[in-house]
Amino acid sequence: MTITPPPPAARLGGDSVAPIESGDDEFSDDWTRKSSSGMNSLGFEMSGVGSSVNVDDEFDHDVDFASLRSGKEDNASKVKVSGNDVKQTAKPLKEKTSKAERRAIQEAQRAAKAAKKADSSVEAAGVTGKLAKVNKLALQKKNAAFVPSSVGVSEMRGGDRPSEKEKKKGNPTPSMQYDDKSKVDKAKNRSLVKHAEANNRVDLFGHLPQYKYKNELSDIESRFFEFNQVHPAVFKVGLQHLSGNITGSNARCIAMLYAFKEAIEDYHTPPHKFLIRDLTAKISSYISYLNECRPLSMSMGNAIRCLKTHISKLPTSVTEWEAKNYLSSEIDSYITEKIVIANKVIVNHAATKIRDGDVILTYSCSSVVEMVLVYAHELGKKFRVIIIDSRPKLEGQGLLRRLVTKGLRCTYTHINGVSYIMHEVTRVFLGAAAIFSNGAVYSRIGTACVAMIAHSFRVPVLVCCEAYKFHERVQLDSICVNELGDPDAISKVPGRRGVNYLDNWMSKENLQLLNILYDVTPSDYISMIITDYGMVPPTSVPVIVREYRKEHLF
Repeated sequence: MTITPPPPAARLGGDSVAPIESGDDEFSDDWTRKSSSGMNSLGFEMSGVGSSVNVDDEFDHDVDFASLRSGKEDNASKVKVSGNDVKQTAKPLKEKTSKAERRAIQEAQRAAKAAKKADSSVEAAGVTGKLAKVNKLALQKKNAAFVPSSVGVSEMRGGDRPSEKEKKKGNPTPSMQYDDKSKVDKAKNRSLVKHAEANNRVDLFGHLPQYKYKNELSDIESRFFEFNQVHPAVFKVGLQHLSGNITGSNARCIAMLYAFKEAIEDYHTPPHKFLIRDLTAKISSYISYLNECRPLSMSMGNAIRCLKTHISKLPTSVTEWEAKNYLSSEIDSYITEKIVIANKVIVNHAATKIRDGDVILTYSCSSVVEMVLVYAHELGKKFRVIIIDSRPKLEGQGLLRRLVTKGLRCTYTHINGVSYIMHEVTRVFLGAAAIFSNGAVYSRIGTACVAMIAHSFRVPVLVCCEAYKFHERVQLDSICVNELGDPDAISKVPGRRGVNYLDNWMSKENLQLLNILYDVTPSDYISMIITDYGMVPPTSVPVIVREYRKEHLF
């Protein structure tokens, strides 16, 4: 492209309108327009006249443009664009292919990729021995220090992020559906405790295990020497869970951890086996036995997950004595920090919510609620306690006996009279077996009824629960996940032996008894949750679950 500059006398931007001169008559006045400044311009963009133009090879003719001028036609500046001077920079168009041709090209690319992958696998097989030695040396160097490092998920970057397998390891395992006969038969063959299934089962809860509890305890005790793979301490705790001598989430979890501690102290690594793998397998067998005696609680599941995490992070270079001492100390610290100290923190927070003249209502028996009431009484606060109880366990009677012994004023009634006494109540304190990530409270059957009635009377409901009972699961009802107790327990009335109308209820096919142990209280009926992390609303439960997992699992 060659541009002829205008002569000095040419003037642009004047008031007069300059016509367009061209060597041909191809361009008429319709090609021009008047701009806002009064200057004529072409009907297309002229800002790129001085830049290179990309055209096809067929553009070989010359065009002369007359630039704008003011005044005389002699001062016109001419622009000459020649097709021979234009740089040939345009790329040729891609040839169109049919669908069959594209498919053939894809198949050829796949075959080439598979052949390349096979060649690379053959080459990698030749250096497997060298890589194994290098990895072993690197692992020994990495595990030189005994204390395992814990890295939070938020601190991981790039290649340090946990793999999909590690992520699935922290997820809760789905519970077995007991209405699937094939899975139930396989579980029976593997189980150590032989349960007798109940005949009259409620169809709605057919996916939950329902057993006969009459002769199970004596049968297990008679087969003590057959449980050679179960440690005696774990065996004893399983019998206590089955018989009901140990109840409550905290008591069951503490008993289990102390049994595991004793089993770890007596453990010896077999020859030609690794401590981490063999000890993990031993703990898994103990857990299976405890779960067969009675389904594990949410708190026990969280404690087991924390213990297995500590075992998996043991360095390979550590000795057996050091590993056993380390795990024993971790179990002691878990019980101290997550249960004992957590209860003290909850008691201090909850005592501030009790004022003189209050009427406190509680349901059944919760160890942490009992400590809150006793501590507030020791501070000199004047209040009255109403204990709501229900059959068949009547756990509130033990709480009533202990509180009266400490000097507290108490009132005792059953759950069928809670609506008649709720108008006197100013606060409701409840315990919990677990709290789900959606803020729902999983607790003793009847807790949801008490919370809903208190909500209808506009009475605040405060739930006292340790953070180690929080679970990432979301549960909306009491049907999917629950525990069924002995149906014979509700067929008898305590203190009235003459009432024996349901003694032979199992022989009647049309009669079914259902003894549910837990229910789920929606978060809408909970005013506040008091934990060792502070007093939070139910909507803040996911934050505590996230911080707890970051602290103990990574």
